[in-house]
Amino acid sequence: MSVATRNGPPPVDAPVAPPRVVRQRRVRPGLLGLAVLLIALGGLGSAFAVTSVQATGSYLAVARAVEVGGVLSADDLVSVQVAGGQGLAPVPAGQLGDVVGLRAAVSLTPGTLLTMAQLTDEPLLGPGQQQLALGLRAAQVPAPRLRPGDEVLLVSTPSEERGGSGSSAGATRFSATVIDSVSTDGRDEVVVYLALAVRDVPAVVALAAQDRIALVLTKAA
Repeated sequence: MSVATRNGPPPVDAPVAPPRVVRQRRVRPGLLGLAVLLIALGGLGSAFAVTSVQATGSYLAVARAVEVGGVLSADDLVSVQVAGGQGLAPVPAGQLGDVVGLRAAVSLTPGTLLTMAQLTDEPLLGPGQQQLALGLRAAQVPAPRLRPGDEVLLVSTPSEERGGSGSSAGATRFSATVIDSVSTDGRDEVVVYLALAVRDVPAVVALAAQDRIALVLTKAA
């Protein structure tokens, strides 16, 4: 009979180490919101930079003064670089040939951007009309700013010899159209440029010399 023998000590089971639990980091909502905000601001900054670059261009500006009705020449204008310009409508420098030869519908001041609204290809004076400059006190002007195309009525006022009395029925009236109006710097005076019938010019000039004329706005342009 055979006897089985075992050499060496019996096997011993080694202890099993428990699995390692990795703690997940909690993302704070405040930090997440800040990160989103920074990303959004970065995108807006890039968009603003691109828009500014795209809006930069060459435009026409007034180089020297041009009176109302004056014909524009190339020497009256200069090309300038303008960044931004949102809300403005300046004439691009490439359209110089399109504006040369047009008339100034308003007084053009040096250093200002040129817009198409300031120009016209129509004569400011109609057939049988002449231009007259009328100097008035600011209180005598019926609107804060008279604009080209406004229709006005010139009314004669009583003379001082009559003591300021007189019926309005005897007042003389003249119809006219505003070409432009300019406020005098440092003085309470407004110069109004008017287009009126040739036959009315002598009478209006005489009344203006006597300070016997009133201006009434009848229709705004």
